[in-house]
Amino acid sequence: MRKLTKEQKRDIRVISAKRDEDIDFSDAPVVLDWSGAEIGKFYRPTKKPVTMRLDSDVIAWLKVDGRGYQTKANWLLRQAMTHFRKEGNLASRARRSRRVGKASHAKGKP
Repeated sequence: MRKLTKEQKRDIRVISAKRDEDIDFSDAPVVLDWSGAEIGKFYRPTKKPVTMRLDSDVIAWLKVDGRGYQTKANWLLRQAMTHFRKEGNLASRARRSRRVGKASHAKGKP
């Protein structure tokens, strides 16, 4: 986020010193129709530092565009998360596939 200029800081001080009744909102129309509003558009989940061991070629690919590789990795993981949430719980899918694998081994199949 850019720093505020001296003029912007001055304007903020002037406006914050006013009482609500003294602010003129005549040039700002009242919004009555909120049907086009987007819920959570500016929501930013909290970040948590983690340590992960990734393949070196994956890290190189993430860093190829320069700065922002962690943001790119987070975006890719978020896309995968939302995809698997739509399909159903990823953990339950993994358990089902392991059970299927065990059943085929029991029948003598590789």
